[in-house]
Amino acid sequence: MDSLPLGSQLRSSERTLRVPEKPVISNTSPLVGLWTLNLFPLLRELYTEVLIPEEVRGEFFAIETEVREAALKSAPWIRTVRLRNPENIATHAEVDLGEAAVFVLAQERDARLVILDDRDARQYAERIGLPFTGTVGLLLEAKESGFIDAVAPLLDVLLENGGHLSPSLIRDALQQAGETS
Repeated sequence: MDSLPLGSQLRSSERTLRVPEKPVISNTSPLVGLWTLNLFPLLRELYTEVLIPEEVRGEFFAIETEVREAALKSAPWIRTVRLRNPENIATHAEVDLGEAAVFVLAQERDARLVILDDRDARQYAERIGLPFTGTVGLLLEAKESGFIDAVAPLLDVLLENGGHLSPSLIRDALQQAGETS
């Protein structure tokens, strides 16, 4: 890789951006992954706007607060919103607080997609009928849409920075991206 930050390699869309009829809502770990890769703009390119509940914002700021605050401030397409019915978090006790808040917000706003990485949370989303993707899915969609050239180097950076990606997920992602030898 050259000396440019990873995010600077993102190509802008020359097509009309999609304007979602229903919102896309993200959990903390995909935000951390995209922040690590300096690829917050992918969310704007793929979805125009992404909502996060206040609980996710709090989790995102738990580490490296000032740097992450600056990153989120420079990404106005990632919008923090308050839950209308925070008491409904208790109905999602099977998952952690941030994930529960994502599910409540998704139900309140009739979300078309939630972005989360945790396997248990993804299984829970499937059980309650919410469409989902994760960080790797975003990268695959970005490559397919022409916003990035390759997935493999980005997965390497995630792994080097503590990302939890199983060997089978990496293998499947590289195969889907057409990056296997």
